[in-house]
Amino acid sequence: MPTDHFADDPRTNLERMLAGDLYIADDPEIGRRVQRAMRLTARYQELYLEDRPGARSVLEELLAEVGEDVDLRPPLYVDLGSNITIGARTSVNYHLTALDVAAITIGDDCLIGPNVQLLTPTHPVEPEPRRDKLEAALPITIGDNVWLGGGVIVCPGVTIGDNSVIGAGAVVSRDIPAGVVAVGNPARPIRDI
Repeated sequence: MPTDHFADDPRTNLERMLAGDLYIADDPEIGRRVQRAMRLTARYQELYLEDRPGARSVLEELLAEVGEDVDLRPPLYVDLGSNITIGARTSVNYHLTALDVAAITIGDDCLIGPNVQLLTPTHPVEPEPRRDKLEAALPITIGDNVWLGGGVIVCPGVTIGDNSVIGAGAVVSRDIPAGVVAVGNPARPIRDI
């Protein structure tokens, strides 16, 4: 039988999630928000192929903020969508997975390659709380004019500084400063720009 980790906490799992605290994801309100995001992403994909202005309005309904002249090619996969901000003139290629339990902020003029993953959720390392389905999240911040190559994975809590380039397939598990090229697993700067 799982431990009641929240016996003295009257908040809902949604309230704990929004506060950045540990929570359990099978909350009915979280489920409704995930379903909403799934419906909107499916509608966005459908409209993107038919009517770009209509697609834009669905994207604006899905995400917290969408800057001018953003091009986001579907398919797109999100948890909620409502915690994602994309700056002006940013271009996102196919198959972005942006698990936005916490905020994901993408700056202006960014290039996001295909199959990029922006992953805010975290899980306990200890076996018992992980078995009890506890999770939390840490925000991701991507500065202005950043290029994430194809297949890049950005881990929870990471900030990537302005004007940096992350090489294809890199796993970014710690902050990357502004104005560098970073590659590898874990990603590390190899030169200044």
